[in-house]
Amino acid sequence: MAFCSPAPHPVSMRILLCCLLVVACGGGPAPENAAPAGPAAPPLRVFDRTLHAMTFNGTRLAYRVTGDSGAPPVVFVHGTLADLNSWGGQENLFAQRYRVLVYSRRYHRPNPQAEDNQTYSPKIHSEDLAAMLLTLDLAPAQIIGSSYGAYTALQLARDHPQLVRGLVLAEPPIASLLTGSEAGDSARRAFYTYVLDPARAAFARGDSIAAVRLFFDGTTRRGAFDRLNAGARANLLGHTFELRREMLAERGDYLPPVTCAELGRITTPVLLVRGERSPRMFQLIMDELARCMRNDTTVIIPGAGHPPHTSNAAYYNLVVLRYLASH
Repeated sequence: MAFCSPAPHPVSMRILLCCLLVVACGGGPAPENAAPAGPAAPPLRVFDRTLHAMTFNGTRLAYRVTGDSGAPPVVFVHGTLADLNSWGGQENLFAQRYRVLVYSRRYHRPNPQAEDNQTYSPKIHSEDLAAMLLTLDLAPAQIIGSSYGAYTALQLARDHPQLVRGLVLAEPPIASLLTGSEAGDSARRAFYTYVLDPARAAFARGDSIAAVRLFFDGTTRRGAFDRLNAGARANLLGHTFELRREMLAERGDYLPPVTCAELGRITTPVLLVRGERSPRMFQLIMDELARCMRNDTTVIIPGAGHPPHTSNAAYYNLVVLRYLASH
């Protein structure tokens, strides 16, 4: 798992996207007399993938740091039904230039499935991340968040701006931003009625498979869970513990309201990213984020759904690396 200032200019957005497409596809056709291509680029360095675990903010979290010591730090924050491995398409590539941290948020595997009397919320996850950044000496860092991880990244930027050098946000489920328009509020109510409430009810009656199916289909597309192969379905069901905590949490804590005025006070540089085929609710949330944060750099990932970094990783990586290089 979303006002105050003018929307991004459509012409400038089209120009940005066209430029990115040219770069991604290698530009136009080569002239007939073009010189032979140079030597192939050297293979990417492969870094040590040792997984570590340490206690931060009272909870034990699994993490991995790759890339050269002293390189600018970049942190990836995963979403729901995910863990540190969801950044497999980014981790080693970004580590060629940056000091990369991937980690599993509290409750997400392989972390302990602990009943710690904490409420699943952006607040607790952002405090965990703040403790990690300080302990591992990675602040200030570029924070790249997906879905609920983007919600967490925004909370971190609001509460600890000194720890954040920049933000890359993809489709945080900040449903409170949708109440200002009829179309937005309709999408918000539909998400509650057909996704969150039924998933919560399924967990309450002990039907975890139905709960995972409802949530996954509601944030991707109808019938998506049943079209997965057995291994992919088993992987999603492996996230049942934390999804149950999400769905049974008090809604006001799990999806706390964020106002347009609060977003407008964030001065951290931000890149907004969304999938071309992501559900309507996420599209509307990203529009509101762009307006409230006075942001004119929203990039649409072609052919991608939710989350966009997995369904078109090559284009996503190109966009984000170009952004990081200039910030």
